[in-house]
Amino acid sequence: MKVSSIQPTPNPNAFKFLMDQPMAQPGKTLAYAKPEQAQSDVLAQGLFAIPGVETLFFCDNFVTVSMTAEADWRAVAEQCTKLLESHIPADPIDASAAKEPTADPLAAIPAGGDPEVLAKINALLDDRVRPALAGDGGGLQVLGLEGKTLVIRYEGACGSCPSSTAGTLMAIQNLLQSEVDEDLVVTMS
Repeated sequence: MKVSSIQPTPNPNAFKFLMDQPMAQPGKTLAYAKPEQAQSDVLAQGLFAIPGVETLFFCDNFVTVSMTAEADWRAVAEQCTKLLESHIPADPIDASAAKEPTADPLAAIPAGGDPEVLAKINALLDDRVRPALAGDGGGLQVLGLEGKTLVIRYEGACGSCPSSTAGTLMAIQNLLQSEVDEDLVVTMS
């Protein structure tokens, strides 16, 4: 694998490593908020072993690495690049290698709600929101719909970015209110 470029994101503590090979199954993402979630992912374990690495987000042909505010970014970038370029995937990303993180405390949030409404919401997010977030090194996951409240979780650079908690969240809510239901409220978990 080769790192083709390292790009800044709107989050000052996250950078996006563009790769020459897929880092996740098509249409899938992997987000690790802590090392314990990456027990079955050798590459993620290696990245978490780098001092200063805080979270990881794998999507399409990039990896977003979020670091602590105290981290020396140059050292983190250098070590991440070496590790990413030395990693040899077993096969093109397969389902057994790309497992969902384990022991997620958010799994208890019910994913209930009207399947048609959730499908419409996800289609809008896929079309108009997720591509923009991916461009900035992030993503979002719909965790559930309870009544008129949609619960989401930001991933990657968006997970700890100040603008995602205010402006982006409001923009998503406005989009969904105008396209799906004017009473819909979007909250983060």
